[in-house]
Amino acid sequence: MEPPVFDTVPDIRLIAVDMDGSLLDEHKQIPADFWPLLDQLDRRGILLCPASGRAYPTLRRQFGRDELVYIAENGAHVVQHDEVISVDPLDLATARKVVETVRAADHLDLGTVVCGLRSAYVERTDDPFLDQVRPYYANLRVLDDLAAVDDDEVLKVAVYDFGSAATGVGPLLEPFDALVSGTHWVDVMSPTADKGHALRAVQDARGIIPEQTMAFGDYFNDIGLLDAAHWSFAMDNAHPDVRAHARFVAPANTANGVVRTITSVLGLQ
Repeated sequence: MEPPVFDTVPDIRLIAVDMDGSLLDEHKQIPADFWPLLDQLDRRGILLCPASGRAYPTLRRQFGRDELVYIAENGAHVVQHDEVISVDPLDLATARKVVETVRAADHLDLGTVVCGLRSAYVERTDDPFLDQVRPYYANLRVLDDLAAVDDDEVLKVAVYDFGSAATGVGPLLEPFDALVSGTHWVDVMSPTADKGHALRAVQDARGIIPEQTMAFGDYFNDIGLLDAAHWSFAMDNAHPDVRAHARFVAPANTANGVVRTITSVLGLQ
């Protein structure tokens, strides 16, 4: 599909972009033509905001720029210039209960990541699991006992299900208001942590309104993000429930939909 074209160029000041399934291509890479687009946005005074379940150090390493606002850990951690805009930690007792619940589910092939402010922590160390974890967490420590994490502020507990997260560990963690954030990932966060709440915090901090905000997403953890932006775009590859929360549709991530849509809507080169 072709990206949408509007009669007039909207007054956009903030663009929030999900990563996996949205900006990143099928190889989990940022498209090459994103970087000159980012320079054009900067010259126009438009703030870009990567919004991801990934940790802040990972996002900072991927983009290499301090001036961006990073919505990390699905909204639990928002940072710009290494300064925290907002943080919404998970209760430590809840984090421990999640760890114990996953441990008890020995009929499923699961791995747990306790995501702290300073580092992410795992106790499972086999390569198939770590291969899934390392791309998301630049700072990663192995512990003997995840339930013993008590010297870091916990932002999220992420669980990887080698089967289907929606039918496997997802229902198991429903008592913790778990969010299925991908085909294999389920996240447990503070009840008030959400990409949409985080984007509203950025809007409030920068004096930007929803009508000046674009957002792109493809999965359940992006619904709040889309709800917080007037110019909301579901990717063509998005889950149908997510598309229902968007005003517009962008080409799929495999067709460079985010870059093409921003370029088209804003009339850029």
